[in-house]
Amino acid sequence: MRVLQVINSLGTGGAEKLLLEAIPKYLEAGITMELLVLNGAKHPFLEALRTNSMVKIHSLGNGSVYNPFHIFKILKQLRSFDLVHVHLFPSLYWVAMAKMISSSKPRLFFTEHNTSNLRRGNIIFRQMDKLIYKKYLKIVTISDEVDRNIKAHLKFKSSRFVLIPNGVDIEKIKMSPVADRNEFDFAENEKIIIQVSSFTKQKDQNTLIRALKHLKISTKLLLVGDGEMINESKELVEKLNLENQVLFLGIRMDVSALLKMADVVVLSSHYEGLSLSSIEALASGRPFVASEAPGLSNVVDGAGVLFPIGDEQYLAMELEKLFNDQDYYQKIATRCVERSQNYGLQKMIEKHINLYSEACPSQN
Repeated sequence: MRVLQVINSLGTGGAEKLLLEAIPKYLEAGITMELLVLNGAKHPFLEALRTNSMVKIHSLGNGSVYNPFHIFKILKQLRSFDLVHVHLFPSLYWVAMAKMISSSKPRLFFTEHNTSNLRRGNIIFRQMDKLIYKKYLKIVTISDEVDRNIKAHLKFKSSRFVLIPNGVDIEKIKMSPVADRNEFDFAENEKIIIQVSSFTKQKDQNTLIRALKHLKISTKLLLVGDGEMINESKELVEKLNLENQVLFLGIRMDVSALLKMADVVVLSSHYEGLSLSSIEALASGRPFVASEAPGLSNVVDGAGVLFPIGDEQYLAMELEKLFNDQDYYQKIATRCVERSQNYGLQKMIEKHINLYSEACPSQN
C-alpha cells in the first residue's frame, strides 16, 4: 500500500506537528508513505522530518498555497499512490480537483482538524464544500465536536465519517528532560506560565497577556509559536508595559522540555479541533488551564481547569488559586496526566492503518 500525505506546509500548527510525529511511526509499521507539501519553505518541522526520517518529501515550491496551478502538479503525483490523505484547506480543494480531472484511481481521505472555519458562513463556499468533500472516500474527524459540526455542515451519510482522535507520543513527553531555567534568567520565586500555539485569529494569547495585570504573584509568560497575529500581541505587551514579563520564543523544537519547566500550561483560544498542544499539556505533568471553547471543553473538563473565553480576570483567579494551593495544584496535575492516556499516538496510528487497510484490501 502506497500512501501520500498532503498538507499546505510543515510550518507551525497542530496538523503539521501531527505529521512530523506520525509519519516515522507509519514507516516503522511497514506503511510505504510519502509527504507532499504545497509550500516547501524551510520550517523547523520540515527540516526535523527530513533529518530524522527516511520519508520522501515532495515540494511544489515556495509560493502561495492558494495558487490553483498546484492542481496540475498534484495531478502528476496521484498516479503513484493507492491512497492520498489530505489535511487542511486549500489542499482539500486542490487534491479533490486534481482527482476530478485525473484518470488515476487513488482513494482520497481528508482529516477535518477544526470545529469551524470561515467557509461555512459563506453561501458559495458551503455549496463548493459539498462538491469537494464528496470526492473523499472517508472524512476523518478528530473529536466529538468536530464530528458533529462537519456532519451538520455537509449532511452526508454518517458512514462517510470516522472519528479518530489525534494523539501524541506520551512516553516521549514523559522521558523528556526539563528545560534549564537559567537559560531565561528566571528568579527562583517567579512562576512560569506557558502557551504553545500559533498566532492566528483562532487563538487568543491576548487574553492570557491581559491576565498578567491581575496577578499578584511574580510571573513570567512564555509564548511559543509564530503567525500573522504575533505583532498584535507584541503591541499589546508594550501597551501594558509587560515587556519584562512576556517572552516570545518563536517556533521551538524542545516544547516538551519547556512545558515541564513551566509551573502552569495555558491554552487561550476561541475554538479548536483536538489541539495537539492541549494533549501535550495534559501529559506534561503540569496543571493545564484552557478556554471553555469548542474542541477544548470536552478534552479538559474533569481533568484540567476551564475559564470563559476572553475572561482575563477569571483566568487570573484560577492561576492564583493554582499557585497558592499546593494540594489543588497537584490534584489538577495528576488528573491531567491521567486524561492524557486517552490520546496516545500509537493508538491513533493503529486506527488509521486499519482504515487504510479497509479501503485498499488488495494492497495489504
